Amino acid sequence: MIISRTPFRVSFFGGGTDYPPWYKEHGGAVIGTAINKYCYITVRNLPPFFEHKHRIVYSKVEVPMDIESIQHPSVKAVLSEMKIKTGIEVQHQADLPARSGLGSSSSFTVGLLNALRAKEGKISSPQFLTEESIRIEQEVIKENVGSQDQCWAAHGGTNFIEFTSSGKINVTPLIMQKQTVENLDSHIMLFFTGLSRIASHIAEKKINNINAKQQQLSIMFNMAYSARDVLQSDNCDMRDLGSMLKESWSLKKELADEVTNQEIDELYSQAIDAGAYGGKLLGAGGGGFMMFLAPPEKHEKIKKRLKELIHVDVKTGACGSKIVMYEPNGFY
Repeated sequence: MIISRTPFRVSFFGGGTDYPPWYKEHGGAVIGTAINKYCYITVRNLPPFFEHKHRIVYSKVEVPMDIESIQHPSVKAVLSEMKIKTGIEVQHQADLPARSGLGSSSSFTVGLLNALRAKEGKISSPQFLTEESIRIEQEVIKENVGSQDQCWAAHGGTNFIEFTSSGKINVTPLIMQKQTVENLDSHIMLFFTGLSRIASHIAEKKINNINAKQQQLSIMFNMAYSARDVLQSDNCDMRDLGSMLKESWSLKKELADEVTNQEIDELYSQAIDAGAYGGKLLGAGGGGFMMFLAPPEKHEKIKKRLKELIHVDVKTGACGSKIVMYEPNGFY
């Protein structure tokens, strides 16, 4: 039995510039962090005592006879690309719900790749996991996804990531003062709206709008560099980052109509009125998690204003995908 643990992520700045149609022409950059909430993937050989050959357990339970019959797109693609011949059982557990703006789909793909390669006795570097998961999601499954979520899942940490027009991706850890890291952890707030959505559908709208939204994306691209300088400065002020998040959120809402709605806008206003410096809806938009930066003394007031939402405590800078159990011999 092999178990991988892969982090979810929070993206702060530059989201939208990580879509290949944009960065292969203009370049892209994002800032974000892996958080201490995880996706767990368990894989093992399935004993040959059942009518089915494979067993896939997530929000559904699949018992297919062959890989082509698997419904879960990532499991089907990874098993097929790795040319798995033996019967396999794959089980998925997670700390937070899927389709919620935290990069869960990419965490799943990275974690599955890592676990299956470990089962074959192969160690996977963060760079390999990043590149292979991007290829599988964008070229094999053909989902409308960017290229940042796979980086956070594989590398972990709090990073500045550049996407070059050649397709090369540079992941650079942010070198921050100890006080900055502590302030980031003490100021960040995460709330689950209870609204789930298919990120690929909203992302498709954004991609189709790229040519018409070049001004917004260019500003968001430059904001990632500005935020990098703020976070790496000797006296990083969370109020500055909060103000930048408010500006970034305003720009993000212009990328596609489905990014926000009246309910989300009202929740956002409530948090700002209660003392948050700034925030955004995570991921493609349309639902999922909202993230705010707020002084610790305002947290209780904000929680009361958003009492209908689930608040989740998180820490930044979590490690990337790793194998947490490695028992490759036998069925169990």
